[in-house]
Amino acid sequence: MRKFLLLTIPTMLMLFSCTEQVDTSARYVFKEHTVASYLEAHEAYSEYLTLTKKVTMSNISATSVYQILTTRGNYTCFAPTNEAIHTYLESLVEEGLITSPSWDAFTDSVKLDSIRKVIVKNSIIDGGDVETQRYTLALFPTENNAEFPLPNLYDKRLTYYSPVNLPDSIYINRDCPININNRDIFLINGVIHQMEKVIAPSDVTCSKYLRDIIEKGSEGYLTFAKCVLACGLMDTLSAVRDEVYEHLYQTNAIPDLEKYMSKGFSDKSGNSNSDALAPEHRKYGFTIFAETDEFWREQGIDPTADDVPQQVMEWVLNNHQYSDEDVFTTDEQFSSENNLLYQWVTYHILPMRLQANKLVYHCNELGFSISNPYRYTLPVVEWYPTMGKPRLLKIIETKASNGVFLNRFPNLDNGIKGTGFEISCDDDKVGSYVDRSNELTIVNDIENACIYPIDAPLSYNDKVRDNLHRERIRFDGMALFPEAATNVIRRAESTEDRYQHVYIPADKYYRYFSNMRIMSDDTNFIYFNGYKVNWANYTQDEMKAIGHYDIMFQLPPVPRRGTYELRYKTLATGARGIVQIYFGSDPDNLPVAGIPIDMTKGLVEAFGESADWGDLTDEGRDEEEIYEIDHNLRNHGLMKSARHEVHEGNAALTARDDSRCCRHIIVRQTLDPNQTYYVRFKSVLDSDKKELYMDYMEWCPKEVYDNPSDPEDVW
Repeated sequence: MRKFLLLTIPTMLMLFSCTEQVDTSARYVFKEHTVASYLEAHEAYSEYLTLTKKVTMSNISATSVYQILTTRGNYTCFAPTNEAIHTYLESLVEEGLITSPSWDAFTDSVKLDSIRKVIVKNSIIDGGDVETQRYTLALFPTENNAEFPLPNLYDKRLTYYSPVNLPDSIYINRDCPININNRDIFLINGVIHQMEKVIAPSDVTCSKYLRDIIEKGSEGYLTFAKCVLACGLMDTLSAVRDEVYEHLYQTNAIPDLEKYMSKGFSDKSGNSNSDALAPEHRKYGFTIFAETDEFWREQGIDPTADDVPQQVMEWVLNNHQYSDEDVFTTDEQFSSENNLLYQWVTYHILPMRLQANKLVYHCNELGFSISNPYRYTLPVVEWYPTMGKPRLLKIIETKASNGVFLNRFPNLDNGIKGTGFEISCDDDKVGSYVDRSNELTIVNDIENACIYPIDAPLSYNDKVRDNLHRERIRFDGMALFPEAATNVIRRAESTEDRYQHVYIPADKYYRYFSNMRIMSDDTNFIYFNGYKVNWANYTQDEMKAIGHYDIMFQLPPVPRRGTYELRYKTLATGARGIVQIYFGSDPDNLPVAGIPIDMTKGLVEAFGESADWGDLTDEGRDEEEIYEIDHNLRNHGLMKSARHEVHEGNAALTARDDSRCCRHIIVRQTLDPNQTYYVRFKSVLDSDKKELYMDYMEWCPKEVYDNPSDPEDVW
């Protein structure tokens, strides 16, 4: 919450008389209790209750956490017992922070206040006005190390873990057990889960975490940590939060977009207040995919050796884990961008923090149902540029893969009459498996990063580049922006308006997305989440701009030098405008790319011939006829949308079957993998009420779109 003013506290309901032990029948609804009154009625929580009264909601508010727990809402409270708090204080004694396990042992009031906040604010999730955001066990994440959709009051996301050998046991942040007899305590304004250990996630940065590994000689990621240090990346990995943005936001210099519907935006989501809120924070984040020390020992490299970086670089060189196109040095100047070790290490790091359950986005792919979210169907893919030189990483999960992989290139049943499923995968194209439940998986022990162990070396060698060059690279618009993932803007799992409609401030206030420039001051830009809304979009979300908009994006790199098409998918409605697109490598001088696109026109209208939708559909046609229609459309610079996704709650209707959906071929030209390219969208209308719509874009190499023996698939 931006500001938390002092609340008017309603009259408290009659309390139960205090008891010495928590009632083991507490899984039933206590209709006469709020979260606050239930805590007061049970002596086992007396220490925790006292802390809730001492901790305020913010530095500028006198409202205590206790006070909000008396009010209407949907709170999830992971309440530690007195014993759990005492154990936590004992751990502080072991760390040397205090001399005895007592609150009186704190001699520093600032440190005392900080510890109180850690205990209280990490234990509570505010579900707002949505009852399904009070997290009973039935609404917990179901994948190990997956995060809860909403942050706690400390602005951290807790994770779920259930050991395979103890299926009835549930842990928060992997090591904090919920009492098996006192959970799902239903109350008027929330639910309580009794904790046997205080939830106190670490605040260490990625760099501090890796330095500690080196200092202690702890194996697991010791090899990788030494290589990161040698490459001079520790300072980069220490970044946590943009404090300039934080100050501007807290001083109200970053505005919200009030009553945005009146400015010309269209929205079918049932939005209730027509306000789009700016992000509260601008955090930095990283995702690391790392070979483990076990792997390196198998390669004959001792993680404890002093010359580990040199040995790893020699291994990379000797095993040809690079491309023949790469230019690199092999001296010990590891911090140079041209150094082979530096290139190897940075290819393992994404400049964004990806949650374990959001490495890919299962959403509205054909055959998928959000009511059965772990029954996978079609392959789901994300494409991200890594740190360092421009290089592309593919993240994929399929029905047959049994998990998430990096740079996997399966054989698909992707013919016109096919299923779209993975049918096999050649041994040399399996890629690296990302183990999200391994003991070495780090998702909440580092403030600004996640680390995932992989089972095979991750390299950007010729084989990987060649395989990438045979792929159509479809990237969701929000995948362009690392900040969208790190700050959990993209596909936030909440139906609240503040998560469904996010205002990205104009550059005149502050540049929030580093890969986007808002070129005109009167541009209003909103991210529409679409979570559980069934919008007709890839992953159901979309980006919109209104006003005399002028926006430029940095695009991901291509994998090989060659001829590519850049495509832009539209969904026609009367609310859209007409946009001129520019494309090139010089952001200050982008040439025009084709004629303006009228986004009010669906595929038939854009085609411009005397046809109707019945003349263009796949229904009732054989493959030859379908390919002929597709060929004619391409001659007009048009393509049907993908069969991949369904929408509007109609499981039988794919985007390819919707005449409103259309892919425009923007450019077709030779591109260089070491070059950075930009695309610019500028309104050509006098009206400031017409929308720019953006869903996804595609790089498609000539080897795919112009392959006579294996035509481009419809998926």
